[in-house]
Amino acid sequence: MAKPATIKIRLNSTADTGFFYVTKKNPRNQTEKMVFRKYDPIAKKHVEFKEGKIK
Repeated sequence: MAKPATIKIRLNSTADTGFFYVTKKNPRNQTEKMVFRKYDPIAKKHVEFKEGKIK
């Protein structure tokens, strides 16, 4: 069987609250690490979320 094209990644908050989102990405098409500005409910504002590994 072939390996799936998408992998699960964890988007960690840069506000050091410990909050994270889980999403998928295709590493064949997107080779660099993902960075998004999303809402952090613990910090109660929009902050940058950077890609990290799921443990």
